[in-house]
Formats: sequence, structure tokens, C-alpha cells
Amino acid sequence: MASSSSSSSSFFAVSVLILFVSTAESLKSPIHPRDLLPHLPRQVSWPILNSLYGAADLLPTFIGTASQGNNSVEWKGACFYENKAWLEFHNKSGSEFGGGTLHIKADNAHSWTCMDLYVFATPYRVTWTWYFISREHTVEFAEWEGKAEYEYVKNKGVSIFLMHAGMLGTLQALWDVFPLFTNTGWGESSNLKFLEKHMGAKFEPRPQPWVTNVTTDQIQSGDLLAISKIRGRWGGFETLEKWVSGAYAGHSAVCLRDSEGKLWVGESGNENEKGEDVIAILPWEEWWEFEQTKDDSNPQIALLPLHPDVRAKFNVDAAWKYARSMEGKPYGYHNLIFSWIDTISENYPPPLDAHLVASFMTVWSQMQPDYAANMWNEALNKRLGTKGLDLSDVLVEVEKRGSSFDKLLAVPEQDDWIYSDGKSTSCIAFILEMYKEAGLFGSLANSIQVTEFTIKDAYMLNFFETNASRLPQWCNDNDNVKLPYCQILGKYRMEFPGYNTMDPYSHMNEQCPSLPPKYNRPENC
Repeated sequence: MASSSSSSSSFFAVSVLILFVSTAESLKSPIHPRDLLPHLPRQVSWPILNSLYGAADLLPTFIGTASQGNNSVEWKGACFYENKAWLEFHNKSGSEFGGGTLHIKADNAHSWTCMDLYVFATPYRVTWTWYFISREHTVEFAEWEGKAEYEYVKNKGVSIFLMHAGMLGTLQALWDVFPLFTNTGWGESSNLKFLEKHMGAKFEPRPQPWVTNVTTDQIQSGDLLAISKIRGRWGGFETLEKWVSGAYAGHSAVCLRDSEGKLWVGESGNENEKGEDVIAILPWEEWWEFEQTKDDSNPQIALLPLHPDVRAKFNVDAAWKYARSMEGKPYGYHNLIFSWIDTISENYPPPLDAHLVASFMTVWSQMQPDYAANMWNEALNKRLGTKGLDLSDVLVEVEKRGSSFDKLLAVPEQDDWIYSDGKSTSCIAFILEMYKEAGLFGSLANSIQVTEFTIKDAYMLNFFETNASRLPQWCNDNDNVKLPYCQILGKYRMEFPGYNTMDPYSHMNEQCPSLPPKYNRPENC
């Protein structure tokens, strides 16, 4: 009887929900259909919530900037359809530069039970609040953080971001994001679903065994290892990296054979005994054993052999010289995000944009100032030609020069920039810089900045084997689908759209858009 009663209640609830959905657009309901969802049985509400909201809904949308005087901003919210904001300066604190009040007038709610969630930011602070009453609201800034913030807000205003999914959707999005970084089956499944939904990626199971019996005699110097991690901390990070860049791998390494014939693996991003991510050169056996038995991110790995004509150009001595010069240096966090951002607006999956990036950086700079300096402060200073400016100072300096932060982010990275801890190379930049030193870019070497390349840009280079008969004998030998490269580890078949199709050209990948899900790019961008 209990089961029957529960089923009847669920049926009634769904019927009511359908009725509301069918009339919500034409009538202002006292209760919106979405507002009912938390009160429905979980087996009814959760699938609907999952279809309405996803991890990407955690990102706020930039609305505009509220300034003093008549410079108000108006917008349609998720709950309140008529909103207006303006800024008023005051000196209630009696301080040198005073403070301000942000006024927000919210009106015309689509239901009696909805609410809007907002984030407000300057280069010096980030705060948030929510509104569920139709009236004028205020956000107080008791005192500006000195002259710099005062001048910035006076000229640029306070940035306003709307969480379009509302409180309920934001909580659901958080629920979707959290498992991406968990080292569980739930986390792995969440990463796969995210990439399927937002990139159109496919994860076709491979027949077992999922590990190839590799014989190293057919692996040569310069062969690329493309790696995709799908669970745990690195799995979650790579999922977001893949989404914004369009790459179907999140990590990479390169093979090197020494003068005695021993095979090694060069990798930027290898964790040392101190827990630091550094550039390392490891014996193949050690590296391969770790990936098979100790890497808890469930890596999927493919070997991309160089084409014989390209291999003939590969100067092994020069490659080794470069690798040894970089060994032990830190992973290239300085330019990690800048290889992805090439344009003012066409590298940000909606609702992500440069304003949101600046706000995220502001929050992180306050929470982890040392981390922020490593991730972007030095790189931003390089682009400005300045030294020692923190993020807030950078934003003020950009404003003084009459430029914008989105333009600054799009300035191409230069391979010869030297940071406080030396040259900065991410996993793929380390490999491509080695390719440059080894002669693979030929006369174009000086006009190509490989620190601008993503992993996708690398595997699209026309450097790799095109004749399946020349691939190693063990290549895909236990798979009925013959890939043009050799997948050597992983449950799911790896795919690399655009693989091995693009010849190098001058200023390659310096101005390329990368918007999901197609990630279309114009020629010679």
C-alpha cells in the first residue's frame, strides 16, 4: 500500500508540474514549476533538475558595471525580470577616500517563491547576496581599499554578475561540479558525462585487456604520449581544461632514446618526492609501471609515433640537450591559461568571459596570493612590460593605459620570456619546445610561439605517422577498431578530432577561437 500511495503521489505531483509548465509562459504563477522541484519525490525531481542544470551553470553571467551619476545598468534576471543598478559615493566612514552604496532595484518577479543570486566585484574585493523581495536593495562598501580602488570604481564601476540558475540551480551545479574532483566511480562517471554533454565527446569501451603489451624497440625519440585522466583531482582539472580548449587529452609526455638505446620519458608535470610538479626525465619502465599501477586518475594513454620523414629531421642530440637544461624546473603554471586564451571573446564557453576570469582571479588572489603570483601575476606583468604588480595593480594599470583586461589576456605568450623560476613550459609546451630545438619546425621556429599551443594544437600538427602498416605490431592489436595511433592504456577509446592534419605556419595558434561544442577555427589563426 505504501508503494502504491507513493506512486499515486508522484503521478499527481508530475501532473501538477506539467500543468504549471504549460501555463507558466502565459500566466504569472504564484509558484513557478521549477520552485516546486525540491518538494517532489527525489526519483521525480532529480532527473528533471539534472536536465535543467549542469556544472556549467555554476558560472555567473556578467551583467555590467554600476557607476555613479546617471550611469545605471539595467537587465533581466532569472527571477526578477526588471532590474536596475547604480552606484552612490559617500564618506560615512570619514576616511580619506570614503565608500559607496550600490543600489539595486528588483521588480516584476516571475513567481512569489523565486530569488536571484548575485556576485559583485572590484579588483580588490568580491561579495555576494541574494534577493527574493521586489523592492530597492543596497550593498554597502563602507570604505574603499585606498586610492587605487577608489579611482578604479570611480572610472569603471562595480561589476555585477548574475547566477542565472538561481539558488536552486547553483546548488545543483555545485552538486555536479563536486564529483568531478573525487577519486571515485561517481567522479569518473561525472567527468565522462560532463565531456559528453559539453564537448560531444564519445567514450566507447575498448575490448579487454585495456593495457597493451608494449615492446619498446618500436618506440623512438620524439614520439608523443597523449594522456587523458578521468577521475580524481587531476581528472576534474583536465575535464575543465578540455572543455575550454577543445583538447581531447589533458596531459602529455615525450619519448627519448639515449645513445645506448635506452628509452626514457620526458614529462613536465611529474610529481617529485616533495610533492612538487616538475620537469622530469624518467626511464620508460619506471614511468610505464607508475601509469599502470599507481596513477589513480585512471589514465587513458595513446602513443603518437612521428612520421618517418619528420623523424629523419629530429635532432636527438639537440632534443636531449634541451631536455637536460629543463630537468628539475617547475611545471609551467605561469603560462598555462594563456595558451587557451587567444581572443577577446571567442575562447570563453558561455557564460564565461574575461570579466568572470578577472573576478575569479581576484577571489583566488585573496585566498592564495602565492598561488596567484605563480599562475598569472608574473605573466600579466610580462604582457604589460611591468614588474611586481599584483592583480589589482595590473587592472588599474590597464585602465590607465586606456586598454582592457580582455585584450591583455589575449596578448600572445613568448617562448623566450624568463620568469622568476626560469623558463615556463606546460606539459605540451615542453614537448613542442623540444621539437623546435630538434628542428621539426624548420625555418618557422622563430615565428612560432609553442607556449601558445594547447594539446589539441599539438596533436593536430602534421607530424605523425600516416601509414597504418608502419605502426608498431602491437598497436591496437586487441581492438577491432584500428586507430591511426596506438592506444596503449585505458578502458575507453581515445579520439583526437583533427589529428595529424595541419602544417605549421608563422604565428600559429596565436589568435584562434575555441568555442564548444564544435571548436571551429579559421585558417591561419
